[in-house]
Parts: sequence; structure tokens; C-alpha cells
Amino acid sequence: MQTDVIIIGAGPTGLSLACQLIRYGVEFVIIDKKETTTPHSKAIGVQARTLEIYEQIGLADKLIAQGAIVEKVRMFAAGKVRGEAEFKNIGKGLSPYPYVLIVEQGKHETLLHDHIRSHGQEIRWQTELEGFTQTQAGVTATIKTADGKTETIEAKYLVACDGATSLVRHSLGLEFAGSTFERMFYVADVRLDWEFSHDALQVFLMKNSLLAFFPMVGDNRYRIVGTFPEEFDKDEGDVLYEEIEERIKTDTELKLEMTNVNWFSTYKVHTRHVDKFSVGRCFLAGDAAHIHSPAGAQGMNTGIQDGYNLAWKLALVLKGKASGELLNTYNEERLPNAEVLTRSTDRFFGLVASPEPFLVFTRLYVFPYIAQFLFSLDMVKRFIFPRVSQITINYEDQSLSQEHGSFAVHAGDRMPWFEIDGASIYDRLREPVFHLLVFFDGNTEIPPLPDDLMKEWEGLIDSTVISLYPNIAEIFGTKESFFIILRPDNYIGLISNDFSPELVRKYLARITR
Repeated sequence: MQTDVIIIGAGPTGLSLACQLIRYGVEFVIIDKKETTTPHSKAIGVQARTLEIYEQIGLADKLIAQGAIVEKVRMFAAGKVRGEAEFKNIGKGLSPYPYVLIVEQGKHETLLHDHIRSHGQEIRWQTELEGFTQTQAGVTATIKTADGKTETIEAKYLVACDGATSLVRHSLGLEFAGSTFERMFYVADVRLDWEFSHDALQVFLMKNSLLAFFPMVGDNRYRIVGTFPEEFDKDEGDVLYEEIEERIKTDTELKLEMTNVNWFSTYKVHTRHVDKFSVGRCFLAGDAAHIHSPAGAQGMNTGIQDGYNLAWKLALVLKGKASGELLNTYNEERLPNAEVLTRSTDRFFGLVASPEPFLVFTRLYVFPYIAQFLFSLDMVKRFIFPRVSQITINYEDQSLSQEHGSFAVHAGDRMPWFEIDGASIYDRLREPVFHLLVFFDGNTEIPPLPDDLMKEWEGLIDSTVISLYPNIAEIFGTKESFFIILRPDNYIGLISNDFSPELVRKYLARITR
């Protein structure tokens, strides 16, 4: 069997990568040793940036219809409500999806799987990678099929989406340095009968533990995430559900009943990332490349962004429109993000569970009482939402980012969201190509691009002229005409107020060299 890309692993990262490759017309084979998509909830938080990505392939609204939006956060301490904060539109004006969406991973995977099948592709379930070799020309993977037979797949590239214990990562000899939290985490999906409404994320503030109830679709259904005390010394597989339930009741100090337990699990949290995201023609994405605490619901969403970054680069190289050097920018752009992610999730976990006396006092006796006021401030919303939602992730100062002029938005940033005459700017940016956007102040003389340049990039770039409305001028911090070249992943590659056609030619040449 021969193909362009072989994807190892059909979790959210591998499935979403496959959906992106479909957009670009890239052939692939995707395998997974599981029987089918997961029946469990597992990762449940879907951030705004993921929904923006899914919007391009027509899946955002379908996923939202299967989930629940976190409308507010209710904070408890010592068995009593200490404060509430509104969350439903915390990102209003920053994204078309100004909230956190809760969707079971099983439903999420099924949606992606159905999309793949609707395009004539199939996942090869119960198929396991046994080993692989690579040369300068390609990758040869040996797989064991559901009936126990051995097959060989030849591909141009291999992408490992095979999780934290990745065989590919081990085979490549990549470092996976980091640390392990000593405390045991637990998760449980249950029906919860108690006196409080089902419209809020319930957070329990304690001296040195973590506990939260996430509302899920269904009658009083919740995902519960918490930690055992440090002195709890059982192994992961030896913990009974009854011990989890007893810990929850002890920590909440509330009268509640848990029934219809759909799933529960215990695990130790590791914070680790690879030292590089690729070796030769093999790439890593998702948990195969980075793992960390569940704080902030970042992990699954980061894996989806890994594939989003890689897919368009693979497509250009496979179609002969760019050299293999372009693929080096995958590691260049995603490794720093993984480093920041592991540090930030560790810090966040420290804030919510650290036993340090000052943090305990602030967490229990200060924050709950001022949270409602804080989260009503636009300044606070504009600080928190971009970081949690992942819309602030950028590739500034990297080799594919170029800037001429002074702007409030920079090369390497995600394309800001705004509306023009009531319509989202993203409606114009769904095609998987480069986008040349000219923002025109009505006065600047804008020279046409040379015919030979447009012919060379025919089918790979489109162009749009947009009036420089006041809201756009405010976002970009300029009242004069400028233009941007958006990469196919809708990150700004070039932003400039210099309308030299040669500048455009040189930038596009950087992509193809």
C-alpha cells in the first residue's frame, strides 16, 4: 500500500489532522489499535480556537449542538457557595465563539469520524503499528491488522498521534523530559442529585486539593475532576469507585447523591514535552509530543492545533509547491508553544491547589468574593479569555512572519475576528489557500500585482479588498491602508503598509524556497 501520509492514532488529534488533509486533497491512511472511537467522555473542554478551525470545514455548529456552554462558575468553600462569576460571553467581541464548550470526547470523535467517512475515507481500526523505517525518500511502516496479518505501508511522511506512550516517539529516540505530580487525580462521569442548578461549572476551593464539577449534556450529568490527598498511596489501577465517591463527599461537605456512573478513572499527571517535534519525515502531534495537567482544558485543543499547523505545510510540499524546508517550521512554531503550555498549566494548577499559606488564604477568603466583580471587567475578560481559548497563541518572531510598519496586530498572530456589515470576516477565509487582504482607506494608490506572480500562485492565493472601517482600524492600530497575507491556517504571515509588489513576491518566495 502506498500513500502520502500515514497517521498513527485516531483520537481527536489524528482524526482532526485527517479532516485537514481532506481539505487539501492529500492522500492518507489512518490506523488505530482500538476497535472504534472511544465510548467515554475523556477530554471534554473545547476552546474557541478549535471551533474557529472547525468552522472552516463546517463542523463547528454540529459540535456545539452536541455540547453545553459553560454559562457561569460557582465557587464553594467549606460546604457553602462563596461566589459566582458569569462566563457565557466572556470572550464577546474577540471570537465568534466567546465561551468554553463542554462536549464528550466520544461524541467529538464520532463527529470527526463521520466527516472522514463522508469523504470516502475509512479509519483502519484494530490495526497496530509494529515498526517503521525512513529514508530521504519516504517512510515504510509495518502494521498488524485486525486479523493478525502483517502489512507494509509506504508513505512520504508519517505523523504520530499515538498518545503519551507513543511508539513512534520511543523509536525515534526523542527526549520526553519533565516531571510527575505526586498526587493521584481521579475523574468520574455521573448523574448528580443535589440542590444546585445544572448551568454552572462548580469549583470547590480547598487548602491543598482540586475538585470541580463540569456540567455535561443530560439530566444532571457532570464530569467530576479531583485529587486525592498527598498521603493517598494506592496505585492507579487499585482505586475503587467507592473511594472516589467518598473523597468527593468529604471534600464538598455537601449533601449529594451520585448515580449512573458512566465512567471513572484514576491517573498520575505528567508534565512533559519532546525536545523536537520531528525527525526526518516523521512528525509528532498531540499527547505524543506534549502532556500536562488538565488545568485550563488545553491538551486536546493543542493537539488539534498541531495538526492544523502541519497539514497545510505537508500539502504544499507534497504538491511540489514548496521544498521540504517548509516542514522545519512545524517544529520551529509548535515546540515553543508546548514549552509555554507546560509552564502555564503548571502555574495554574499551583494557583488552584498549592498549599502555600498566602495562596490558600487568597483562594479561600479573597478570590470568591471579588470574582464576580473581576469577571465583569472588560480588562479582565480580555486578559483571561485569549489565553484560555488559545486565540492568543502566535508565531511572532518566527521565520514565516514578516512585518513592515507599526501595528497593534503582528505578523505571526491569529487573524483577529471582527464583523463587516454584520458578517464574520472568517466567512471570507474558509478556502484552504493563502489570502491577500487589502484594507483600503480610500486614498492610497495600490499597484496591481504582476501577472506572472498571480499566474505562479494561481489556485493557491485569493485576494480581497476591504474598506478600512473604524472597528478594523482600531483593532490593527492604524488609520492608513495596509495589507496582510494570511497563511492557509489563518495566521498572519506578512503585514505591511508598503504596497510594493516585490515585497509580496519575496514573501511568497520564502514559503516556496
